[in-house]
Parts: sequence; structure tokens; C-alpha cells
Amino acid sequence: MKYRFTLYGFGFVIGLVLVFFFLGGKKASCNWLPNDRMLNIIRSKEIVFSDAAVKSLEVKKIDTSQIYGILKSGKIDFSKSLVKNNPCRKYHIEGVIELKHIYLTVELCDSTATVLQIENLVKNE
Repeated sequence: MKYRFTLYGFGFVIGLVLVFFFLGGKKASCNWLPNDRMLNIIRSKEIVFSDAAVKSLEVKKIDTSQIYGILKSGKIDFSKSLVKNNPCRKYHIEGVIELKHIYLTVELCDSTATVLQIENLVKNE
């Protein structure tokens, strides 16, 4: 029995080394869930801010780096999103900036992702 565990452990270690060798230098990610996958696709496009979004940034005193943070770790509300629109889909993304709940409306097109609106979200708790 000890011999079997030794062989299994040796094969497992070789497998780990091979996986790290092949995937170690690549930007491989495991975004299998719809929320993570769509946020990854949005971040891969050129991010553009509409005039209304720029005004909201100035009024709410929010930095664009904070918006990028929401685009990295936010939660997409698929029930309010228009995912079958052509040519551009609209996604509603919720996130938190400095204990404020923020709601983004992002229009995803072929080469750009446009932040259309930035609103405060009122949470009923």
C-alpha cells in the first residue's frame, strides 16, 4: 500500500510541474461563471466614459481607478441588463466605493465598452 501511495504522489508531482510549466507564463484564467467572464470581456475592451458619466464622476468625486475596480470585482445584474441587443449590449454592474453602493450602466460593443451612467444605489437592508 505504501508503494502505491508513493507512485501516486510521484505522478501527482510530475503532473503539477507540467501544468505549471505549460500554464505558468500565460495569462490563463478560469472565468467560468457568467459574471466573471463578462467583467473580463468588458475590461479587455477600450473603456470610454460618456459625457453623463464624466459629469457624474465630477459630482460624486469618484476617480476612474475606482470605476475600474468595480469593473474588476463588481456584480452584474443580468435581470436588468440587455444582453441580446444588437449591435451593443448593455450591462448593469453594482459595486462599492468607499462604503457607497454604485451602479454602472456599461454598453459593450465590438471594440469599446462605454460607461453610460454612474448612479448611487440605495440598498434596502
